[in-house]
Amino acid sequence: MVKLEGIATFVAVAESGSLSEVARRLRVSRSVVSERLVELERALGTSLLQRSTRRLALTEDGLAFLERAVRIVREVQDAAADLAERRGELRGPLRISAPVTFGRMHLDPALYPFLARHPGILLTLDLDDRRVDAGADGFDAVIRHGPIADRYLVAWRIGASRRVLVAAPAYLARHGTPRSLEELDGHRGIYYLHRGVADWRFAQADGMRIVRGQPGLVLNNGDMMRDAAIAGLGIALLPRFIAGAALAAGTLHAIDVGVEAEQEHLYIAHADGQHPSAKLRALAAWLKDAFGSPPYWDTL
Repeated sequence: MVKLEGIATFVAVAESGSLSEVARRLRVSRSVVSERLVELERALGTSLLQRSTRRLALTEDGLAFLERAVRIVREVQDAAADLAERRGELRGPLRISAPVTFGRMHLDPALYPFLARHPGILLTLDLDDRRVDAGADGFDAVIRHGPIADRYLVAWRIGASRRVLVAAPAYLARHGTPRSLEELDGHRGIYYLHRGVADWRFAQADGMRIVRGQPGLVLNNGDMMRDAAIAGLGIALLPRFIAGAALAAGTLHAIDVGVEAEQEHLYIAHADGQHPSAKLRALAAWLKDAFGSPPYWDTL
């Protein structure tokens, strides 16, 4: 008979690669972990792990079994969390993906009081600037910044995001300050890799206008874009949640070209067809309240 504790132990060992680490995490002896794995292999009639004195490796059958084993463990965890929510508790795993810069600067400080209030929640936060697939990559939700373009996502707005053209005082002293969209064309641009040179979008009365400066630097991280602008390498179009402190300190200056950049939003989204848990709904409401309306970074 295949036991759930054996499956959960196998998944933990496959993820960590260490029997000792799993024993410490589960608060059992190393021999108990080994016994559970042997019992599971006996019940399945195959070897799942290749053991040596130096390392653990999954066998071909182990790799095949792992994918379903992970799903089984998650389903049981989610079922237990659903029962807790029926009793008015928020507990169980919550897996979130978020952009690196926003996560480090603003999401982390907002999350800690939420987790302190709900200690039964086990949060896994993956900071990554790539646009992960909320459903296929195993996340309960993703936090994103920008236009909501994915039809398979159900999105809740948690904050507005104003973007502003910025440059270092030294850059503007050397190259001049553009005063119109037309004057931007001759300037060196710092662009976000995942949007490219079509990212400079401005709302005009007759529609959206895209301005393409001279590509000078293309990066995949907001912190580095801000720092490159401070270093005088060009003009960047940055959210105020990234540029606000530098603008307040005077290391960056805002550039007024007579029109506002396209309005964007921060949102938390889950896969369409996936029932959002009470944990996720509570987190979305908490973040929206923590960021404020207008969000605090727009008032710096």
